[in-house]
Amino acid sequence: MDNLKDRRTEYLSEQQLTINDIAKDPIVQFERWYLEAEKAGVSEPNGMTLSTVSEDGKPSSRIVLLKGFNQKGFSFYTNYESRKSREILANPQVSAVFWWRPQFRQIRIEGVAEKLDRDTSMSYFHSRPRGSQISATASPQSQEITLEEMRNRRAEMETKFDNDNPIPLPDFWGGFVIRPYIIEFWQGQENRYHDRFRYRHSDDGSWKIDRLAP
Repeated sequence: MDNLKDRRTEYLSEQQLTINDIAKDPIVQFERWYLEAEKAGVSEPNGMTLSTVSEDGKPSSRIVLLKGFNQKGFSFYTNYESRKSREILANPQVSAVFWWRPQFRQIRIEGVAEKLDRDTSMSYFHSRPRGSQISATASPQSQEITLEEMRNRRAEMETKFDNDNPIPLPDFWGGFVIRPYIIEFWQGQENRYHDRFRYRHSDDGSWKIDRLAP
């Protein structure tokens, strides 16, 4: 695949990003861009690449779905016994990236992840389709398993919860919130002369905004 070096996509964006365009608050700016991504028809705009680092410094990344954001941070849900969760609990420093190609936009987030409270996790868990609740209960996420074992575990849970009674929230399942200290907004431009603005959280609670070279 040596011809990959010749592959080019020109980012012909009509949307310049200047200091006068962006909100003073990065959460407000994120919401603005997120809604524009939805309007532009981006498929699953809440999909983000979440990167974690193990205790011995080995990084790993995967796509997870953002399930909420506010001034406290960015939330997602998972199995607390999965690799990502084990790494977060050992080293809560994480990063997340959104890529919205139709608009040539990227958002980078760096922050500290911490568990959401159980009531919040329970509320979200019971808002999911029943099949998803059963899958979450049956899956020993990230552990080695055969297809037969996986099918048997799900069948067992389907039998156990074969009526309309609520499925209890597993002790090993719940949410995390990423409390950001850096958020960067990237707008692709022609000739790779991209617009980049970085928000850095200060000790006094304010955000400092800098333009970065492309």
